[in-house]
Amino acid sequence: MSELYRLEEPKYFLLLAIIPAMIVVFLMIFWWKKRTQRLFSNAVLLKKLAPNTSPFKASLKLTMLLFAITFLIISLVNPKMGSKLETVKREGVDVVFALDVSKSMLAEDIAPNRLEKAKQITSKIIDNLGSDRVGMIVYAGNSYPLIPITTDHAAANMFLQNANPEMVSSQGTAISEALELAKTFFNDEEQTNRFLIIISDGEDHQEETKEVAQSLINDGVKIYTIGIGTEKGGPIPMRLNGTMIGYKKDNQGETVITKRNSEILEDISSIGEGKYIDGNSTENPVNEITEIITNAQKSEFETKQFSDYKDQFQWFLAIAILFLLLDAFLFDKKTKWLKNIDLFNEEKTTT
Repeated sequence: MSELYRLEEPKYFLLLAIIPAMIVVFLMIFWWKKRTQRLFSNAVLLKKLAPNTSPFKASLKLTMLLFAITFLIISLVNPKMGSKLETVKREGVDVVFALDVSKSMLAEDIAPNRLEKAKQITSKIIDNLGSDRVGMIVYAGNSYPLIPITTDHAAANMFLQNANPEMVSSQGTAISEALELAKTFFNDEEQTNRFLIIISDGEDHQEETKEVAQSLINDGVKIYTIGIGTEKGGPIPMRLNGTMIGYKKDNQGETVITKRNSEILEDISSIGEGKYIDGNSTENPVNEITEIITNAQKSEFETKQFSDYKDQFQWFLAIAILFLLLDAFLFDKKTKWLKNIDLFNEEKTTT
């Protein structure tokens, strides 16, 4: 995936906070004027004393000014558009992450919970990658392709943040399902280095997992596993609309305690010619996986991306100037030659 546009200085979007502040100030001044006027006269007499006063015109001028400021800020951000799509050659490896999103990953024996810790580790590893391609799978009782192999690390991180147990239709922890799906991700026969990184609490109950892992090894895929959770374990919180309503219970009404099963993860990584890494500390797995991938032999591959990004700020600046001109030529008072046709429908609003 490639970006069609870029924002050169997105920090200037913070200036948009000026807009609501100006609206609040305008409303306060308007209220103060009305209150002050009522102290000296009533509405009928004020209409006679100042027949050309137009509250609508004042609001319209403010609107024009706010539009002008908005487009000026966008011009400062300077959006850039990619003018053409070209094929470029890059070097890297293929890395597929298989993220466990089963309900047991919501246990809070690791802060803030196992799933969020897994996301932190995955995101930091992706940030440390160079031109390597990244793919992502989420799984529980079945597996789901979250994002295909891509060089767009920003998109991968964006999809990662949305990963949750609701994405999969069946609950459980079927690592074999993720392994089977991973086979379809590694479709570049010229790629010499392929990595599958499984991040899970290891609560797998399928006997065929080791067999599927062996078939991936035969295809040249190295499997690394990262275990999240403690051996002591913890309960699985249940939430309704974001509110805690209790903990998951079994058929006997006892609270379910989910524990990390390191053994199955160690077995998979051993079969997969990789390594098992404790993931309860973010820094350790991030550093180890980053070092492994950095030192791996890179293969050349082709990818498409937008190039020749051109500045587009001038269009937004021109629109801002247009609104400023409209604001400058728009008077607060009623326009004499428009009074008879009541362009702004003010007669009805004042009666």
